[in-house]
Amino acid sequence: MTAQILDYGSWVKNLSSVQITGLADAYLEQVSLEVAYRERFGEDLPDVLNENHSMILVAAEMDTATERIINYLSDSYGVSINAATFQYHADNHVGELLARVFLIEPEQVEYRTQKRSTSKRNPNLTYEQLREIAAEKQVDTQYKLLVDELSQYFSRGRTRSSLTLKASFDGSRRVVFSVIPTDSSGQEGLKFQVYIYRLADALDVKVDELLDYLPDNRREWSYGGSEENEWKGYEGFFRTMDEVQRFLKGVHQHVP
Repeated sequence: MTAQILDYGSWVKNLSSVQITGLADAYLEQVSLEVAYRERFGEDLPDVLNENHSMILVAAEMDTATERIINYLSDSYGVSINAATFQYHADNHVGELLARVFLIEPEQVEYRTQKRSTSKRNPNLTYEQLREIAAEKQVDTQYKLLVDELSQYFSRGRTRSSLTLKASFDGSRRVVFSVIPTDSSGQEGLKFQVYIYRLADALDVKVDELLDYLPDNRREWSYGGSEENEWKGYEGFFRTMDEVQRFLKGVHQHVP
């Protein structure tokens, strides 16, 4: 049983955001993952999926060997694994009862996991840190103008390397444009990534027309190598303020 859940965990670990979204959409059928996530948790779907996962064995009872293995993995290596046993009781006065007992307190599992893994996984950058990085990379002028102007129309988000801008699609918000100061430089310019089909839909403009507003220094790109238009776009660099202003002028013309 323990080997089986570890096998599942090793498979989940390598799933991309595109694969997770595809699996979720197939399961949910009538609603998107973004909408379902917001309804369940009351907040937007994270920009980066599958940063970590938990494994829980569920059974009516647990043998000592399994308990020993789980404690070993959790205590010695910070693996986010636990076991929960359930027992059913019926009482004429109280009614039906379902008792649940965790092998390890969930808070303790979380503490052990964070203690072992936080040094390996960087948190999302703050807005202030992103601005400071842009200044260090000598692209703060382009960065400030792009972010200030686009924030009038799109909501902002943060990742471990970028500032994201999101548009609303049927009640859910998805990233349409990212500014990446961490991969920028004074020589190359301010790096960007754009989901071209999403942005064209948000602005109600043809993709070919939208391409005219982007810098010439760009190449085709897609998230996770996906072949679906939803995840396709371009990445490149804004080298000059003229390129930034040309792009913003195009956006301003088509904002609904």
